[in-house]
Amino acid sequence: MQASRVLLTGANGFIGTHILSQLLSHGLSVRAVVRSRSKATALASTFPTAADTPSLDFAIIPDITAPHAFDTALQSPQHPFDTVIHTASPFLLRAVNNNREFLDPAIQGTTRILEGVRDVASSSVKRVLITSSFAAVADLANAASIGAKVHTGADWNPVTWEQALDEANRGVAYQASKKFAEEAAWKFMREEKVGFDLVTFCPPMVYGPLQHEVKSLKDLNESNGRIYNLFMRSKEDADLPPNGVYLYTDPRDLAFAHVQAALIPEAGNKRFIISAGQISSQEISDILRKNFPELAGRTPKGNPGTSTLPEKAYSADATPAVEILGVGFHKKEETLVSLAKQLLEVERVQ
Repeated sequence: MQASRVLLTGANGFIGTHILSQLLSHGLSVRAVVRSRSKATALASTFPTAADTPSLDFAIIPDITAPHAFDTALQSPQHPFDTVIHTASPFLLRAVNNNREFLDPAIQGTTRILEGVRDVASSSVKRVLITSSFAAVADLANAASIGAKVHTGADWNPVTWEQALDEANRGVAYQASKKFAEEAAWKFMREEKVGFDLVTFCPPMVYGPLQHEVKSLKDLNESNGRIYNLFMRSKEDADLPPNGVYLYTDPRDLAFAHVQAALIPEAGNKRFIISAGQISSQEISDILRKNFPELAGRTPKGNPGTSTLPEKAYSADATPAVEILGVGFHKKEETLVSLAKQLLEVERVQ
């Protein structure tokens, strides 16, 4: 498969900007989908040599859950799209009244892009790539019951629709939204019999350097915000934060996987877990304290050299990503050091 023209949604996001950077470095032409003109302007300033050239143009879609949301963006008669990469997630600016209002937009945001390709660009698009989540794979709300299970792309979070609607636990609803959105994509593919194929990616926590400009540490994405707020602005004698998700990946490796899947025929109709391996809160603390003496008094010390993960902690098999896509994962220290350098620099200038 020879990808040359890509529609990329969520292009100004933490993961999206890494994917955009690598697509451009491969010489591909990209239409970046963002929610507002101001976001397009900011993204153009991040990639000034590509913006307003055949390599990079923009489409504005304020609401990706609206019917026919992508129809206009997918029109490119002079240079039709052959690949669509969907990283965007619905963004709610209001509190939801019930979990259904949280779940439905997640599903709609995924199905709208597939409907758009079917209706507008099915004659040219050969592959759609969707960024899902490890939350669609594993029952993260019940980590203790998982034990030492090694997850693969064949696994699905067992959460039910009824459990997802339980108002007592919005966290379960979030994880369920990832599952049901990805399931909706695969169901679409089975039922619609379209001419393009589908690839999905299920990353766990994504820690690592920023490709886009962040002027305030308040604007960090959730995973990197966790590193800064819990590990870089605490106290040496504070308790270590909970481990959270036991697995991580670097955004550069996740972006590489997306680009490779756009280029490699064998990736079609596969589901990839993109995970560099396990990581514990103690390891994060040890790496930060070792490499940044200025953090000694503001990073919880814990018990250096140990692991705070349970004795039987779940993991994941990323072998398909390595063997099919050629992904080579950054080491933990490379990931966290490059991130912390950026965060400290933002801290100094903001």
